[in-house]
Amino acid sequence: MTATLARTPLTTMSKAHTRLRVTRARVALSEWTKFRSLRSTIYTLLVAVALMIGLGALFSAITANQASGFGPGTTAISTSLTGTFFAQLAIGVLGVLLITGEYSTGMIRSSLTAVPARLPVLWAKLAVSGGAVFITSLVASFTSFLVGQRLLHAKHMDATLSDTGVLRSILGAALYLTVAVMSAMALGAIMRNTAAAITTFVAVFFVIPPMTNLLPASVTAHFVQYLPSNAGAMMLDGTYGLSHPLSPWSGFAVMCGCAAVLIALSALRLRRVDA
Repeated sequence: MTATLARTPLTTMSKAHTRLRVTRARVALSEWTKFRSLRSTIYTLLVAVALMIGLGALFSAITANQASGFGPGTTAISTSLTGTFFAQLAIGVLGVLLITGEYSTGMIRSSLTAVPARLPVLWAKLAVSGGAVFITSLVASFTSFLVGQRLLHAKHMDATLSDTGVLRSILGAALYLTVAVMSAMALGAIMRNTAAAITTFVAVFFVIPPMTNLLPASVTAHFVQYLPSNAGAMMLDGTYGLSHPLSPWSGFAVMCGCAAVLIALSALRLRRVDA
């Protein structure tokens, strides 16, 4: 009888410990709860979808009504997906805020206290944000393509889903935005400052690439195709005026490589520097 009574508390404590044990699945579930609980997250995703579809339709309509047709380095596919490059602004802001918001409110300390290993928090944030953005942007890119081709069809300039490169480009737009949100989140984790991280993201992905057109072609020809946004853009079936564009998957690999470096730096900072 005594032995039974002595074992009961230990058994109960063991079961409680099992129920409360931190696992990757539970950390991911926690981050998903944070993600879907924020109204700003949903609004930002909706803005990205609206920009992707709306501006894709706008550029397609403008192209269909121009006598000159498509611009340099663009096609029917890339024209309908032009909104991707504007949607990345909303996606970048989303990625930064998802992590710098916790630093500004101090919530990150609670997250890291619950998960002392620290890195699982970063991996869960990347997985949740990347998965949500991929699914959302895949639906948006498919819709953007269909709407754009409908507008281009009036002038017999459209493409169909069976054409070469169409499905890859639709998937590529979603992959582009997925890597973009991960890069933005990594910048936020490195800088831990919302304004600095968003400014850096916008500069690298949206400002610097077109500004390189002001430099001599003999200079830019050696590096401009390796900028993250230019490299990833090759997945969207256009060369966008680049003199030496990379192949679609090579360009995407370069973009992923840049994101991997940022994620590695953010992981290192998270491990070594207190929140």
